[in-house]
Amino acid sequence: MTIPRSPEDITPVWLGSVLGTAVRDVDVTAIGTGQTGATYRVTATYPDGPEPASAPASFAVKLPAQDDAVRERVALGYLSEVDFYSAITNNVAIPVPGCFHSEISSDGADFVLLLADLAPAVQGDQIAGCSPAEAALAVEALAGLHGPSWGDRRWFDLPSIVMPKPGDAEAAKGLGDVAIMAADITLDKLGGSVSDEDRETLTTAMSLVAPWLLAEPDRFSLMHGDYRLDNLLFDPDRTRVTVVDWQTVGLGLPTRDLAYFTATSLLPEIRPTVERDLVERYHTALIAYGVTDYDAETCWNDYRLGVLQAPLITTLGFAFAASTERGDEMILTMLHRGCRAIRELEAIELIRSYQAA
Repeated sequence: MTIPRSPEDITPVWLGSVLGTAVRDVDVTAIGTGQTGATYRVTATYPDGPEPASAPASFAVKLPAQDDAVRERVALGYLSEVDFYSAITNNVAIPVPGCFHSEISSDGADFVLLLADLAPAVQGDQIAGCSPAEAALAVEALAGLHGPSWGDRRWFDLPSIVMPKPGDAEAAKGLGDVAIMAADITLDKLGGSVSDEDRETLTTAMSLVAPWLLAEPDRFSLMHGDYRLDNLLFDPDRTRVTVVDWQTVGLGLPTRDLAYFTATSLLPEIRPTVERDLVERYHTALIAYGVTDYDAETCWNDYRLGVLQAPLITTLGFAFAASTERGDEMILTMLHRGCRAIRELEAIELIRSYQAA
């Protein structure tokens, strides 16, 4: 097995073997805030001084979580991320780190990604939120995933798709049942920190996940699944964004990614003032990638529908994970923002109109 299991296994010998060049020394430091994986910056020195053209001075190395129980639980997510870099990146236009090496064990519990180091790019802050300008960068980048994969059924055969595939009623019901359970666990864990209004919105929204997943099965693309600020890296001048953390790749209504991002990453006082413009930017970018028969008003309707992604992913991630101080604060923030967006966009009423049709 050539996969490092811990940062101590990221040695000059291992790095040299995957790069195909001699490495004299490495310095490994932890970076990022991931709870289901561990990311490290690896600075390499080479025997002959300056680094070879094919081997830069530093890398980002992603490994599984160091907790064995988490490794087993998130194995499908690890497979999803490795599949993304090995099978999908060349077929889409979303900006992602370059990948020098990827490898995964047969059970998915061990993997490694050797990625380009994007320093001095800065990770978005989920709790602080982003500016409208940063949001514009993010939604235009997102169209680079959705547009090139729009309606492409070849991705149905990808073994690592995490979410139910479009039109799969049995899988939709299964996730719907899990969503109800996750919402109950989340509300129990957070207790009185969640307002009565948000409790009612969350409980009602999660009871509608199954019909929500089946509402528009004919419009689909590849999805990031967890498209939010903590998974975006912005260049210091805020003119470029790079997307990371591909453990939740799915197929579904594309605007689920879009609405999840805006609902959880913009301050709730700002979102209603800019979301129409952001959806228009996204729609324009989709059309530029060759998407046809998709008008702006349908895109807006899909955006309203997609906002249930916010509490769904938030509760699924929180209910079955260990609590941390920052994690709990982040979940409360995202949950409140997502529930407020659902109410303001009248998403529950929209889903019920599909049921009645």
